[in-house]
Amino acid sequence: MIKLFVPGRLCLFGEHTDWAGHYRTMNADVAPGAAIVTGIEQGIYAEVEKSSLFEVQSVATEIEGQWQDFACRMDEQELKRIAKSGSFFCYCAGVASYMLEWYKVGGVRIKITSMTLPMKSGLSSSAAICVLVARAFNLLYNLNLNTLGEMNIAYVGELRTSSRCGRLDQACAFGVKPSLMTFDGDEIEVQTLNVKKPLYWVFADLCGEKDTVKILRDLNKAYPFASTEEEQREHDALGVLNQDVVNRAIKCMAEGDVEQLGRLMTEAEELFNSHVTPMCPSELEAPKLRAALADPKVLPLVYGGKGVGSHGDGSVQFLARSIDCQQQLVDYLNAQGMKAYPLTIKPVHTVRRAIIPVAGFGTRLYPATRAMKKDFFPIPCPDGMVRPVILILLEELVQSGIEEICLVLGSEEERRLYADFFERPISDDHLNKLSKEAQEYENHILDIGKRLRYVYQRDKRGFGHAVYQAAAFARNEPVLLMLGDTLYRSLTNKPCALQLIEEYERYNCLIVGLYPVALNDVSHFGIMSGVWEDKDERILNVTTINEKPTPTYAEEFLSVRNSMGSREYCSVFGQYILTPEVFEQLAADIKKADEEGTSREIELTSALEAVRSRVGMMGVRLYSQRFDMGNPAALVDTVAKFSHL
Repeated sequence: MIKLFVPGRLCLFGEHTDWAGHYRTMNADVAPGAAIVTGIEQGIYAEVEKSSLFEVQSVATEIEGQWQDFACRMDEQELKRIAKSGSFFCYCAGVASYMLEWYKVGGVRIKITSMTLPMKSGLSSSAAICVLVARAFNLLYNLNLNTLGEMNIAYVGELRTSSRCGRLDQACAFGVKPSLMTFDGDEIEVQTLNVKKPLYWVFADLCGEKDTVKILRDLNKAYPFASTEEEQREHDALGVLNQDVVNRAIKCMAEGDVEQLGRLMTEAEELFNSHVTPMCPSELEAPKLRAALADPKVLPLVYGGKGVGSHGDGSVQFLARSIDCQQQLVDYLNAQGMKAYPLTIKPVHTVRRAIIPVAGFGTRLYPATRAMKKDFFPIPCPDGMVRPVILILLEELVQSGIEEICLVLGSEEERRLYADFFERPISDDHLNKLSKEAQEYENHILDIGKRLRYVYQRDKRGFGHAVYQAAAFARNEPVLLMLGDTLYRSLTNKPCALQLIEEYERYNCLIVGLYPVALNDVSHFGIMSGVWEDKDERILNVTTINEKPTPTYAEEFLSVRNSMGSREYCSVFGQYILTPEVFEQLAADIKKADEEGTSREIELTSALEAVRSRVGMMGVRLYSQRFDMGNPAALVDTVAKFSHL
């Protein structure tokens, strides 16, 4: 049994540009489409499992009286017939027929447990159910489709019905976060956007009437080639002028300029009215929409507003001035006979804290570790300095914007080693012997010391247990975890840790750095498998994590196919961004072990896998090199190579 949630979607900017951009396949002068789309807080919750039939059931109280349970055989012709029938379940059957035709899957049982998404209100409830069905087949039958693959199947499945959905409708597949979608002929790209300040959106079903089929039919008449000035104005509005609005909106969201973002909404609506509405005035003049946008009771509460989806008297959206204004607006619109909903797009917590566990004894480097902790081993660096390992790691974190760093030590006695190095100035005699540059560097070391915090792992119960000692330090926010016996070198002007942080800010989920290894070396590392989310093959949607597998097992179950069809093996790089869910899982694992009265080790990998199975995980292939120093041979190799750029 797998639990799923798929939200509805709201197009913030760029409606109609998905199908318009597709016409580039026939006319290269048509500009690519661009839209900012976000999942919303309302959606479909379901439990899915394998079945001999294709079944859709509901126990959702929100749709009682509108629902009848459905089941049919997994027969291609039967599913296609239902898809064309226009029945309540036609969308589900359309996707199931595609899955059966192309992937030869068995059946599924989908039980909808809650449906908070309003239907037929411009929020793509049909697309959400299509994505839900595609995702259910993907996960239950291990099809290894990435999110874009699920989205495309949902789109094709919906086209098997009488619906004529747009390519942006299935953006709900990407979850509750704003994304930029670009449409260049048959090519679609999706990029997650950064948001600096909270955005308090309100969208409302106007409870009016509109003929979406007529709107699309009339607007499509201008494509692929504009034959009149009026048609060219539509091309401009959905092409270069839209691109300009979208680009400015992205900048406003990233910089936190909420007031200007609201003004852009109003500007986009005016552009639509002047350039697109004349192509279908009977539907797009939309008196209810225009009255809502001009309502004197609404205007003091918002920065701006515009239509939704195909426009017309379907839905309206506003950017409220504050959370209080958001609630006032929802209450007012509901009182006017509309169905209003809040949507708060929250900024992603940037990562300002890091953890480095250094509690281990370093058994494989004995007897040197009797005299010196392995994270103090000296490493020649490219600039000619010889630094201890821990200093190299801390410098990378500081360069990446990390403000506080927690070292997980084995005991209070060990703290003196770090305090002596990072907090106590060297003697004047020694300081005077240093060059001016070295004296300035001494101040740099002391500044790093001000960022250090310490916790202790008194009971040696595994790596996950060590990480959990820093749970309070993390303060229920994302935190970067860096291994203490690995060195990292970026191949770009951005440190490895900063590369990882920037990807976290895009995806806002558990993130693990990736590093390619040979098949013969997989037994030394945690290995991750999954599907690539991007055509550059840097972002892996992780579907499996396995700690130190055998080469035979990895070859059969853990390889990742690249664009050339070759198999690759992705190991853990040694840097992670842990979300609060990871610490919650570690706490549960520790509690369970305590209740069982066992002394089993608490492993981080099992906690990551548990979180991944519930909320997902991304792997990021960094532009980097990794230098291990956990054993004698690796240490020799690191000392020999790290000093060379």
